[in-house]
Amino acid sequence: MRTVLATRYVTPLREGGSLPGLVEADDDGLYVVKFRGAGQGVKALVAELVAGAIATAIGLPVPELVLVELDPALGRAEPDSEVRELVTASGGANVGIDFLPGAFDFAPGRPDGVPASFAADVVWFDALVTNVDRTPRNPNLLVWHRRTWLIDHGAALYQHHAAALFAPRAREPFPMIAEHVLLPIAEPIARADERLAARVDDAVIDGALAGVPDAWLGERPEERRGEYGEWLRARLAPPRPFVAEAERARVA
Repeated sequence: MRTVLATRYVTPLREGGSLPGLVEADDDGLYVVKFRGAGQGVKALVAELVAGAIATAIGLPVPELVLVELDPALGRAEPDSEVRELVTASGGANVGIDFLPGAFDFAPGRPDGVPASFAADVVWFDALVTNVDRTPRNPNLLVWHRRTWLIDHGAALYQHHAAALFAPRAREPFPMIAEHVLLPIAEPIARADERLAARVDDAVIDGALAGVPDAWLGERPEERRGEYGEWLRARLAPPRPFVAEAERARVA
């Protein structure tokens, strides 16, 4: 994963609760930055990196993720006190998502052009990482250059907010998959499972976790990486309950 240096805070993006901002970096790129000082905390950034890396590895379209090094002084000139405080509290590494200029929000009521196989792949992926935030109310999908892109995975891996991601809990049901925005147009989820499960191998899991800065994982970062890895591997172990659960929801 690349690391870039923030050079200019452009504007806040007030659509999300975490107040992300559009930031220019030293590679002349524009990134939607999720700040470590936001109310959701650093675990939302961990989920963003891990889920985004897995999605990319299995071939789903996700804007490039980078680490954005930010100098707290960058926010001193901001007239908005909320933005100024957020940037000041977010010194160091933050998550940047490549900005897609001209992209528009996916319209749940108009799914024309979304293949049933793609819909099933996204449902399978979100069920794997327990992403609770891809509903008709908040699809977290963008349409750009006639392609549907996945964004905003900070709500994935939701169990880690309550406790460590212990492997025994990996087999627990994920009822929120029934509210997935693409479930009504998806083909059987077992077909997605046949395509994707083998792609999430140890190298993909280890690579996704390696991109997370040690400072975000607490005092024992390698131990925490191991917990995340064990949870993901246990979730992927056959038979995969999340596949059957998603298929029951699709049929219903």
